[in-house]
Amino acid sequence: MLETSPPDIFDCQTCGACCAYSAEWPRFSLETDEEIARIPDKFIAADLSGMKFEAGRCAALTGEVGKHVGCAVYADRPQVCRTCMPGDEECRMARAEFGFSAEALPDPDRFF
Repeated sequence: MLETSPPDIFDCQTCGACCAYSAEWPRFSLETDEEIARIPDKFIAADLSGMKFEAGRCAALTGEVGKHVGCAVYADRPQVCRTCMPGDEECRMARAEFGFSAEALPDPDRFF
């Protein structure tokens, strides 16, 4: 599986909706203690269940949703962040929440 979507398929850095969709996501589930330890504490929720969600978005999300975004912990991001791909169910839910079109999204079964 790809680590991210190639920009010629879909540039996730022009969106970021998945990182600002829900305080319940992303949660740690498959990460080892060592993997979680690589994420700076300022980005981890107080109850240690996942990434901190503040001001309506993941604390590690940089930039402006829908314009240009990045991830401050990209190399060490949780597994759920690694598996979210443009056009998949989670992507479409998050984009709908922000009123973003799903029209240009790729078919995840075809590309990923």
